[in-house]
Amino acid sequence: MILDYILRRLGLLLFMLLMLSIFTFSLAYLFPGDPLSNLSGVPSNNFSQNTQLEDKYFYNSNYFMQYLAFLGRVFQGDWGLSFASGDNVFSHILDLLPATLELSVYALIVSIFVGVPAGIIGSAYYNRWPDKLINSTTIVGYSMPVFWLALLLIMIFSLKLGWFPMSGRMGLLYEIPAASGFMLIDIMLAGFPYKGMAFVDALHHLTLPTIVLATYPTTVLVRFTRESMLKIMDQNFIKTARAKGLNRRQLIMHHALRNALLPVIKKIGLQFSTLITLAMITEVIFSWPGIGRWLIDSIYQRDFPAIQGGLMAVSLFVILATITTELLYSLFDPLSRNQAHGKV
Repeated sequence: MILDYILRRLGLLLFMLLMLSIFTFSLAYLFPGDPLSNLSGVPSNNFSQNTQLEDKYFYNSNYFMQYLAFLGRVFQGDWGLSFASGDNVFSHILDLLPATLELSVYALIVSIFVGVPAGIIGSAYYNRWPDKLINSTTIVGYSMPVFWLALLLIMIFSLKLGWFPMSGRMGLLYEIPAASGFMLIDIMLAGFPYKGMAFVDALHHLTLPTIVLATYPTTVLVRFTRESMLKIMDQNFIKTARAKGLNRRQLIMHHALRNALLPVIKKIGLQFSTLITLAMITEVIFSWPGIGRWLIDSIYQRDFPAIQGGLMAVSLFVILATITTELLYSLFDPLSRNQAHGKV
């Protein structure tokens, strides 16, 4: 049954990837200008070069042959050249994606360590002042636009108090060799004497963007964890355990928590996909050198090959994260596999 469920999910993954590839290929014809230039990133102003590109991209063949050639180039890492820089789009994505993942991963960690305990506390003190305080704070955080919160934090903590830098990933005094792409990990792996100062500087640059990006998923996890805990606490086995004399702490830790966290695990994975999209706005405001900022700049510059490659990379990552979350949730919760097969 598990193997059959995994095969079904893999089939869904392949179908979504197929639709993504067709959409990405169609963008070259939907964008303004010459489709051949949009695919290759090379302006069509040279006859001999244009002829070579037509042969390489099967431009004179039908759309199906062009699409097959496009898939071959995607798997080879040939995603065209950027109009702005003249470099390979795929190399840009490989260089910039770790910065976006770093910011998203740290924001997700903050969301988990703040949102899940806050939701548990809210359910434990249902309709009492801790629950009301958490709910009020959650509503404010949920309703607050990301860009407005980012500008507010910059104005207070960067311009007014001077506690944190307002842009960048690292101070200009430090030059960190890129090993993993994650700045904090690269600093720990580097062997220079000012490692501690560089680590503190990187944390200062990371603090405000992480708080801004973590605000929305934290509020979602608080509300979802609270609702899941309240639903479990109303079950008959919890009432039976309470009748046996167990206190609130024992009920939560030994009975309710393990059952309530199963749907929360799935929600955490889905929030990671949301973080990737919210990171674009955060990266622009804080000048964070990630794929989101690069993609927004490409839109302003009408860099169509970069837009095409960036959208494909971001969409591919979101699809993979969503499917992975579904598979992990199914491993933890066998009941979801039975429901997927139509069993009750």
